[in-house]
Amino acid sequence: MIIRGPGPILLLLLFTVCTAVLAQETFSFVYLQRAADPFYAPHRSYTGLTLRDRHRPLDGARTAEREGRVLGRVVGLRFKLERRSLEAGDDPTAAVEALHQDAETKVFLLDLPLTDIESLRPLLSRRDLIFFNIRHPDERLRGSDCAAGLFHTLPSNTMLMDGLAQFLSGKGWRKVLLLVGEEKSDRLLADAFIRSAQKFRLRVVGQRDFVLSNDPRQRDQNNVALLTSGKEYDVVFVADSVGEFGRYVPYNVREPRPVIGSEGLSAGAWHWTWERHGAPQLNQRFDRIAKRRMRAMDYAAWAALRSVIEAVVRTKSTDITTLRAYMTSSDFTFDAYKGVPTNFRPWDLQMRQPILLHTENAVIGRAPIEGFLHEKNNLDTLGTDQRESGCRM
Repeated sequence: MIIRGPGPILLLLLFTVCTAVLAQETFSFVYLQRAADPFYAPHRSYTGLTLRDRHRPLDGARTAEREGRVLGRVVGLRFKLERRSLEAGDDPTAAVEALHQDAETKVFLLDLPLTDIESLRPLLSRRDLIFFNIRHPDERLRGSDCAAGLFHTLPSNTMLMDGLAQFLSGKGWRKVLLLVGEEKSDRLLADAFIRSAQKFRLRVVGQRDFVLSNDPRQRDQNNVALLTSGKEYDVVFVADSVGEFGRYVPYNVREPRPVIGSEGLSAGAWHWTWERHGAPQLNQRFDRIAKRRMRAMDYAAWAALRSVIEAVVRTKSTDITTLRAYMTSSDFTFDAYKGVPTNFRPWDLQMRQPILLHTENAVIGRAPIEGFLHEKNNLDTLGTDQRESGCRM
């Protein structure tokens, strides 16, 4: 007697039932934000133009969640992303502890003001939690204020400025004039560039502070031609997070020189015109969800979720201690659509990644620039190397 196996339809039904049973287990992520966050308030010029229109990067995380559906089936998991919003007066620490206890959430994407992240410090080093900074490029979060559970998928200011400095060095444009705004973020960016200039042997020939004013008595601080006079330079660096002044710098400098920094050639984690290494496909997937172009913070949110999903699938574990150990090991890499394997630096939990150097509508270069080498990983020519790090976890 011949015993026949189950037919293809029965096999398909069995596979579907088994997959459904396995996929009942859920691995949750929480995107934590602050309601009425002033960071996202549109900045308008005195004429009513919107100069800096920021979007919350939630859709970057949603893109990674959708990509994780197929990968989740491999290990019998359903990856779930939830958004939680803190109202005025809500304590971030209490909110995280409640989510961890009630919903067993273990991974948090932090889209919060810096003061809220600082208030979370008692939780940031807990071994049973993982946090991602997807918003702040401040070096101190990776240095003196680092924490054993706080990963960074957004590049630091030092990484961004190192990318620009490598580009200038490669071009032989070594003399730089700085124009710096009044915002704290402007000063941090300018300080980071000065350190990068020293690192790559560029020379800052002068620093001029500008003000946003129509007062004729402050003409010497708001007139581009005057601010860029009296010095010899190869390039003008602008630090202007608001964008009101910087947009008038190109074509108005005293000498015919390139403009970089906040205007002209800029450095970022991502740009919508990046066309290599599968980037168009990622941009298209994001666009289908967000109905807009992908930006650096969107990319950081995507990378945060995607890195954990990759770690879960490869370790076949949802244990946070196991995942953290794997994600900071030399065995872990994932495809970040920039042409080289990406992973996390074990000394400060910063994601190693190339920096895209771009104008408004084109990627001009990718750092590390050819010729800038490191003894272990060329990506570590960007940012704070281990021997220079102030992080003590």
